[in-house]
Amino acid sequence: AELVLQVMIDLDSYEKAVIVSSDGDFYCLVNYLREKNKLQCMLAPCKAGCSHLLDIVSKGRVAYLDNLRGKLEFNKKNPL
Repeated sequence: AELVLQVMIDLDSYEKAVIVSSDGDFYCLVNYLREKNKLQCMLAPCKAGCSHLLDIVSKGRVAYLDNLRGKLEFNKKNPL
């Protein structure tokens, strides 16, 4: 509830929002942000654990962190 309230208070203070969650409780928030053209994307840990409602309402704007692991992982370079 605090996140939803803060999003509404700050709505005119940002161009786009990135929501990091896989919880279906944020369905209404994601839907509202998408309708207002304020949703940049959603980040969820993995598709298997993501609410089907979020997957539907985000309309293809969900990035799953398990799919991005290779891009996000720290790659330690060998010293010269």
